[in-house]
Amino acid sequence: MTDSEILAMMQKSPPQGHRALFDEYYSYVYAISVNILRGTGTPEDVEECVIDVFAAVIKKLGGSNGPVKPFIGTVAKHRAISMRRSLLAKAGKSVSIDSEEFGEFPSDERIDRNAENSAVTEQLLQKIRELGEPDSAIIIQKFFYERNAKEIGRMLGMKPATVRMRCARAVKKLRGLLGDLYREEQL
Repeated sequence: MTDSEILAMMQKSPPQGHRALFDEYYSYVYAISVNILRGTGTPEDVEECVIDVFAAVIKKLGGSNGPVKPFIGTVAKHRAISMRRSLLAKAGKSVSIDSEEFGEFPSDERIDRNAENSAVTEQLLQKIRELGEPDSAIIIQKFFYERNAKEIGRMLGMKPATVRMRCARAVKKLRGLLGDLYREEQL
């Protein structure tokens, strides 16, 4: 289920939307919580952390329409770190995050790749802006927000067939712009 479908379901039927959100992201939140609380908390502490994360996400998500996974990941990370600190304080241990005893959180995240991806994303968005309106809006809605032609058409006051045609042409033009960018960087 996509983020937009979950958010739409949360608007129409909050209990079903909350369940869909939980079903979709439970494993993700649990993995983050386990990685941070490993060696500090019990399995019950991990479950409590997961529940706290979903309670906070549901409370703050509201009428949002952006991507859900990064938001949930951030909330999960912060809640788990907070719980770890709380558990260490209860146990009478105080560990600085800079301490070697604290260790590092196992993560697949690579700072160098994130920085590189951020620069590439910025260049991509610049080239998309160069397409002009409504083509740039169509591309962003389709590929960044995963909306279909019917939804985009409603937003822009266009027929779905027109949106599909403009999208195909915009993608072709964007390929050319990105090819030019690639050739410039090779020089």
